Amino acid sequence: MSLVVLEKVSKTYAQGGAPVHALRDATLTIEAREFVALMGRSGSGKSTLLGIIGAMNAPTSGRIEIDGIDLYGLPAERLADFRRAYLGFVFQHLFLMPYLTALENVMLPLAAARIANARQRTMASDALARVGLGHMASRLPRELSGGEQQRVAIARAIVNTPSLLLADEPTGCLDTATGGEILDVLHELRRDGLTIFLVTHDPAVAAHADRVIHVEDGIVLNGSRERTSEPVAATSAACQGAPSP
Repeated sequence: MSLVVLEKVSKTYAQGGAPVHALRDATLTIEAREFVALMGRSGSGKSTLLGIIGAMNAPTSGRIEIDGIDLYGLPAERLADFRRAYLGFVFQHLFLMPYLTALENVMLPLAAARIANARQRTMASDALARVGLGHMASRLPRELSGGEQQRVAIARAIVNTPSLLLADEPTGCLDTATGGEILDVLHELRRDGLTIFLVTHDPAVAAHADRVIHVEDGIVLNGSRERTSEPVAATSAACQGAPSP
């Protein structure tokens, strides 16, 4: 069953009076419980595509459905509810609140929900346990390694039990071994039924996916499963100063 369906989705921006075609007639499907990786050079359209699927960036034309729902056919005020119910987000930069414990950070997406505080704490504890950090619920981010902080960010993304996890370079600031541990966590979540759409520049990370999709100059190319012996990138320029694992 297709969880995500894009039909001829395009996105055009105006830059200095001239149109910039960030995405051109993108057509693709992501099946339920599939692990899909998206690769492409900087400026190729990866972030635009991720933002469109994430209900954060309306396309100029085309149609996108998630679980049979016409995403941008929803009223603007309902998009936030949709994101909360269906989507989880994990980013290279973790955006953890430094003064909150791991448990409290994971509880943040539940703040707007009509759920009793005790139930929120149980849900957050369960999410931390799923990523192997149940015993570190009371730790502050500064007391955790880089890999542990990323696990907290993943737990925060899944606390609402979303259908689709969108991950943008989740291993980009981690060394090879720690990045591998995060990929193991993602595989475990996929085995539990989560659909994963991961953006990466690293072919070794993409090789963990069921399918690799490439985007070049705004054109999306569906690809087949790829394998590589190249190492996972340890850091990028954007990660300087990030916590070490």
